[in-house]
Amino acid sequence: MSLYILEMNVLATALLILIPCLSISESFDKEQDVECANLQIGQYFCDDPIIQSDSQTAEKCSEDGFVTVSCYPAPGVVCDGTKHDGDEFGFHKDISCRYTNGYSYEVTLLLSIFLGMFGIDRFYLGYPAIGLLKFCTLGFMFIGQLIDIILIVTQVVLPSDGSNYVIDYYGGTLERVESDNETYMISYSSYW
Repeated sequence: MSLYILEMNVLATALLILIPCLSISESFDKEQDVECANLQIGQYFCDDPIIQSDSQTAEKCSEDGFVTVSCYPAPGVVCDGTKHDGDEFGFHKDISCRYTNGYSYEVTLLLSIFLGMFGIDRFYLGYPAIGLLKFCTLGFMFIGQLIDIILIVTQVVLPSDGSNYVIDYYGGTLERVESDNETYMISYSSYW
């Protein structure tokens, strides 16, 4: 009798596992029509932006740091009422880019090292008040010049128009990592 009950428990457990799996596989078989712009990552691929050779940044990068690229749904994906084959245009997507306005990182750094005590680096970046103050005080007695060199090397001081520096393709750029209310944080206290 107990063997019969054990077999029934195993059968019931198998059915409980199989029924959700069958419903999931049926939902994958159905072609769901969604908007192409709402596809999940992996259901589409996008063109790479065109890179300018002189500034090493994306062509048509807007001042807010985005460029629009064309995206194509993957083969077999149905969106906007069309089953795509992978070559058909699906939608446009904005991706992030580095907006530059012609200020060279190397020129700024050299100006700061050799003429920073006269404030030329700050005039070049578009900060005339600080440049004039540095000129009148000889770079705050060279301490301001040293601080400006450190701030320019670490790319904290950027051009006044909000753009980034033009940096050689193999040069080191810094990306600021910020967190907001949408950032997912992992606590590591469980490891200890």
